[in-house]
Amino acid sequence: MKSLRHAVAVVVPALLAVAAGAAIAVFATARRVVTPTARSMDTEILAVDTGAQTIELRRTPDTELPGRYGLFTTGTYGYVKLGAVLSADQRKVRRKLLTQIDIGAKVDRAAAFSGWYYSTPAELHLPYETVLIGSPAGPCPAWLFPAAPNAAASGPPASKTWVIQVHGRGTTRAECLRAVPVFHSLGMPTLVVSYRNDGEAPRSRGGSYALGASEWRDVDAAIGHALRHGAERILLMGWSMGGAIALQASVNSAHREAIVGMVLDSPVVDWRTVLRFQAREAGLVEPLPALAMEALSTPWSARLGGAEQAIPFDSLDMVARASELSVPILILHSDDDGFVPSDASHALAAERPDLVTMPTFTVARHTKLWNYDQTSWTTAITDWTSGLIGS
Repeated sequence: MKSLRHAVAVVVPALLAVAAGAAIAVFATARRVVTPTARSMDTEILAVDTGAQTIELRRTPDTELPGRYGLFTTGTYGYVKLGAVLSADQRKVRRKLLTQIDIGAKVDRAAAFSGWYYSTPAELHLPYETVLIGSPAGPCPAWLFPAAPNAAASGPPASKTWVIQVHGRGTTRAECLRAVPVFHSLGMPTLVVSYRNDGEAPRSRGGSYALGASEWRDVDAAIGHALRHGAERILLMGWSMGGAIALQASVNSAHREAIVGMVLDSPVVDWRTVLRFQAREAGLVEPLPALAMEALSTPWSARLGGAEQAIPFDSLDMVARASELSVPILILHSDDDGFVPSDASHALAAERPDLVTMPTFTVARHTKLWNYDQTSWTTAITDWTSGLIGS
């Protein structure tokens, strides 16, 4: 009897400790999903040659990509532009610098590789203005790029078809600037919007992402703004999580009758698919990812996981809700995305071949299709959009 009491005294605390540890891991994983975080400085600068204007980076699947990119650094310059790969070996990649770095400039080793390229709207050399969108979250800043004067387009006047661009998770409006010249060349005004908790728009009470379940309301407000200022038709473009937001707006918006199409770049179509993939990449094994999603989707535990309210993963699964979609969709998604797998995009295309156009892209990483193959990316959008606004 004494030995039994001793065993209980040892085992029960151990089991409680294991359970507590598992619970902490579950809620920590959940918080990573919904908490806005600072940019990850996951790229290492090995050397900068100010004479040749080149930079050496630790080789990764991103830094070895051909094309033009951006690099967030710490030190004198902050953000610099990168050009072609000049040489590479198993350890490092040497690229051309497109931003002049002066002799003696301080550039730290830690950096973040980016597909943004343009960091401010002024770099596009196009007319624009900053406007405020009155959303349920508060005044959300946006950039409005008006249509080019005297732009001609077949069918309805292009100036009546506005593009509203929605950026992704952990980024800001600048992510969308790459697409503005494409739509400008088609004579279409572009509104590049912010949304709650993105660091530019107002912060909600809890300050967490709802993965599209709440953010679409800010996009809905932007649609209303556009319609009040001359738009008659709306084309939504969403990047990454912005794709999830655009999809939610398309089925929930009070103005959804004005939405005529969507362009989705590297979109989140089903969060469960994305989060399971990212968990595997991070070395997290089941049932931890499933438990984290369960915690976020259950009202009593969602707050413990960092969410303001339960995340409706079923509602955010647009493959399951494919029958509710009603407008043409162009999906641009690399099969080598590496962050948001293209599986759900392909599944949506298979479910709705009557609506979804999905050209094949490979090699390019997450939201870097423009950077890797600007010609194919631009052509895909131009051809598809021209058919849409001319219909």
